[in-house]
Amino acid sequence: MTYVINQPQEKWVQYTIDGVTYDISPRLLKNELTMLTEEQALLRATDLKQWNDESADRKLKQIKEERLTRLEQTDWYSNSDVTMPDNIATWRQSLRDIPQNNTTEEQYDLLLARDINGNFTNAIWSKP
Repeated sequence: MTYVINQPQEKWVQYTIDGVTYDISPRLLKNELTMLTEEQALLRATDLKQWNDESADRKLKQIKEERLTRLEQTDWYSNSDVTMPDNIATWRQSLRDIPQNNTTEEQYDLLLARDINGNFTNAIWSKP
């Protein structure tokens, strides 16, 4: 672990944990930017490391929430008086299979990609 004062941005510091360097911004104290001490920088860098380490878990949670929403929107197809079309049944199964078929953060990023209008771009989310 190293603590370095970042010269280009006054009062910013860098803290390196496990080979990853985190740029730590100063804190605002009584309307004045104050550089963090080494101990404060360590705490902030540790928080950032934990946040980054949990990134895949957050993305998977978001995927599961979106999947659940889409499944709930089509649950009515499974009523006893409705015949579920094969393409809907296949699509619903592919939604349920997302966690088993996508296990890396890169795959999560592809599933969560959006266009400029905020719509998902991955075809898995499109109801047939």
